[in-house]
Amino acid sequence: MRKQFGVLYEGPGDVIVNKISKDLGNPTKLISVGDVTTFHLLKSGIVPDILIIDDRTHRGPASEKVIKGTKYSGFKELEVYNPPGTITEDLLDALADAMSSDQRYRIFVKGEEDLAALPAIIMAPDNSVVMYGQPDKGMMFVRITSSKKLEMKQIMDQIINEQEDNQLDSIRRKLYGY
Repeated sequence: MRKQFGVLYEGPGDVIVNKISKDLGNPTKLISVGDVTTFHLLKSGIVPDILIIDDRTHRGPASEKVIKGTKYSGFKELEVYNPPGTITEDLLDALADAMSSDQRYRIFVKGEEDLAALPAIIMAPDNSVVMYGQPDKGMMFVRITSSKKLEMKQIMDQIINEQEDNQLDSIRRKLYGY
C-alpha cells in the first residue's frame, strides 16, 4: 500500500484531517482503514461509516490512546481473521455486510488490515471515500470512481494470483460482485 492510489495529504494527523474535511464533501460512504487514520478522523469529529482497524501501527502495537480512540459507540462490531499480506474471505464478507448496510461498522482485524483498502475501494459505492495511512507521510484520500475500481481490480488480480490458497475463485466472485 505504499503506492499512491489517491491524493496524499502530508503532515501531522490533526492538520491533515482539517485539510481533508474541506475536500470531503458528502461521500456516499466514508471508509477509514488503519488505526491512526481512524483515530484522527474520530478525534476531529469525522465519523466514518466503516472503520477497519487491527490495534497495530508500524507493525507493532498501537498506543493505548489510539486503541481507546478508535472505540466509538454506535458501530456494529465485526471481527475477522486476515493474515499479513493477504485478503481473506472473512474480510470480504465483513466488507460486503458493511457496504450494504445503513448501519456504521467497526471491523476489527486479527492479523493485519493493511491491504483492506484495496477491496474497500472496489466494493465501495461510487462517490465514496476510502482513507488509509501512509506510514511516516500522512493519509491517502481516494474518491471512488469506476476507473479507480478498475485500477484496483487489476492490482487485486495480481495479489490473488500470488496467494497460495484453494479458495481464490470464491474470493474473486465475492470481490467482483461489486
